[in-house]
Amino acid sequence: MAVFIFYDLISLVIFSMLKFIIPYLILINSIGFWSMRQDKRKAVTHSRRTPEKRLFLYAALGGSVGSLWGMRVYRHKTRHASFTVGVPAILCLQIMIITAGFIFL
Repeated sequence: MAVFIFYDLISLVIFSMLKFIIPYLILINSIGFWSMRQDKRKAVTHSRRTPEKRLFLYAALGGSVGSLWGMRVYRHKTRHASFTVGVPAILCLQIMIITAGFIFL
């Protein structure tokens, strides 16, 4: 009986957090997409660029889908192995963490 109450409590907490998680993911993915767009524009005009560490940071903070989409749409950083392998690897890691969370909770 106590186990079911524990799982009900965890489910309640997770679903109540979704109202914060979903807007956060929309925001961080938009930032990841937009940062790829801005860096591409700066690359074309030879302006000061966005550091690669920051582009990876946006992907690691949950914006990997937006960053990957920005790479494809703007054809930016598609020749850099660190990005063509790194951003999808971050996405796979995030999917594994989310899946593990659902399996073990």
